[in-house]
Amino acid sequence: MLFCLDHSLFVAYLIEGELNFMNRLALDPANMLWFAGQGVTGSLWMIDVYGTKMIVKQNFRNMAKNIRPLLFSLLAAGLLAGCSSTDRLKYQESSVTEIYDRALDYLNKGQYKFAAVAFDEVERQHPYSSWARRSQLMSAYSYYKAKKLEEAILAAQRFVSLHPGNKDAAYAYYLIGICHYLQIADVRRDQKETEQALAALSEVVRRFPFSKYAADAKLKIDLTRDHLAGKEMEIGRFYQNNDEYFAAIGRFNNVINKYQTTSHVPEALERLTEIYLAVGILPEAYKTAAVLGANYPDSEWYKYCYDMIQKYNVQKP
Repeated sequence: MLFCLDHSLFVAYLIEGELNFMNRLALDPANMLWFAGQGVTGSLWMIDVYGTKMIVKQNFRNMAKNIRPLLFSLLAAGLLAGCSSTDRLKYQESSVTEIYDRALDYLNKGQYKFAAVAFDEVERQHPYSSWARRSQLMSAYSYYKAKKLEEAILAAQRFVSLHPGNKDAAYAYYLIGICHYLQIADVRRDQKETEQALAALSEVVRRFPFSKYAADAKLKIDLTRDHLAGKEMEIGRFYQNNDEYFAAIGRFNNVINKYQTTSHVPEALERLTEIYLAVGILPEAYKTAAVLGANYPDSEWYKYCYDMIQKYNVQKP
C-alpha cells in the first residue's frame, strides 16, 4: 500500500511487525492527493522525509474496499492540519546545510535508512552544489550501514561514474567490493558475487595501490580467490565421485593454474594423481606426485599421494 498526502512526507508502512520504507512519491502539478492501494492490511506511518517524527499513525484494514470514505475521514479528523486548500501540498525547500546536518545527525544516531534518504535529498534539492557530490558517497555509506547492500553498490557506482577523479573514488571502489564480498555464498551455490567482489577489489589495488584501502583489498582478494578455488574443487570432487574423470581433471587443473597460491592446490594435485592412476596414465601420475612432494612435502595430501605411488609401484618415466 502506498499513500501520499504531502510532497514533503516520506511514506512507510508496517506489516507483520516490520517497518518498510519507500521512496518519496512525486505528485502531479495539480497537487492532487495520490493513492495506490493493493488491499494490504497493516499500519501506515507518515514520516517527514528526514527522519523519525511521526506525523500520522492510523491503522487501516481492507483499504481497497472503501478508499474514498477513508480519505474524507482523514480530512475530517484534522490529520491534514496546517494544510490549507491552496497550499497543503506546497513543496517545502530546505537549505543544503540544513538537510546535510540532519542527515549526519541520523547517521550518528545509527538511523542509517533515514540518513541515506536525507543524503539523497541533498542531491535532489541542490544537485549542483558541492554538498551534492559529498552526499552521494555518504548515501552509499549509509545504505551499507543499513545493510542495504545493493542500494549501496548502486550509489557508489554512480559516484565513481560521475566523479572518477575525486579523492574519495578509492573509497567508493572499495565500498563496492566490500558490499559484494559480504554477499559471498557457500561454495555449493552460485559464485557471481564472489567474482564481482574479486573484480571490484582488484580495481582498488590497480587504481589506488598506495591508498589506505589497498592492503585490506589485497587480503580480501586472496580470500575470494580461495573461495573460487573451493568452488572448482567442489565440482571436481563431484565429477571424480561419479567417475567422470576427464571433467574432474579439467576442474583440478583450473585450481592449479588459476589459483595456484590458494590452500586448495595440494588437494587438487593429490586428486589428479588418483585420477591418473585410475585411468592408467602412470607417467602423469608420477609427475603430479613429484610436483606435490616438491612444493608441499609436509602436507597430508602428499602422504596419501606417496602411499598410492608406492602401492601401484609407479616408476619414474
